Amino acid sequence: MSDGDYDYLIKFLALGDSGVGKTSFLYQYTDGNFNSKFITTVGIDFREKRVVYKSNGPDGATGRGQRIHVQLWDTAGQERFRSLTTAFFRDAMGFLLLFDLTNEQSFLNVRNWMSQLQMHAYCENPDIVLCGNKSDLQEQRAVSEDEARQLAEKYGIPYFETSAANGQFVSQAVDVLLDLIMKRMERCVDKSWIPDGTVRSNGHSGHSDITETKSSEKGKCAC
Repeated sequence: MSDGDYDYLIKFLALGDSGVGKTSFLYQYTDGNFNSKFITTVGIDFREKRVVYKSNGPDGATGRGQRIHVQLWDTAGQERFRSLTTAFFRDAMGFLLLFDLTNEQSFLNVRNWMSQLQMHAYCENPDIVLCGNKSDLQEQRAVSEDEARQLAEKYGIPYFETSAANGQFVSQAVDVLLDLIMKRMERCVDKSWIPDGTVRSNGHSGHSDITETKSSEKGKCAC
């Protein structure tokens, strides 16, 4: 696909404590490789990838593929960058919330990140996928799968155990987040919940042209 040859531009934001592997996760997703020598992200950075999204109808049939340009914004996890990070919350449609399976404190801090999202995201119930990263380091594991799944169930969000080193479930986690966003768009006639500039149809600024017969209360995002 050429630069303007896509149906939708969708922005995702990767969040989590410093050192949980956000940058490596995004590079694994976009480039399919792992670099153990990444330096700490300062402020904001982003990666991009083109994908084709195919939705399944109620009868199980696959619909026409939508060409998606995904921007994945990489945020600094340190507290001193928090005000800069939260400024980007309202511009993102979906969130990848990462913690380090070998670092219990990064898991405990998931609750703080969720609170930040509820305060600063485009609505109180944004689409989020929780990722326990560094699943390849089993001998150093400090957080059990049961603990993580229970927390994800508490918030009603999907959970994946990922490895930026070997790519395990990295693409699947992003694909599920994209699926959540596209299904939310399909449910909503009123697109006022969509952050400005986040969704672009046919390479031009504006709201999507997906319609549905029912919508939620105006201005709400829990369509």
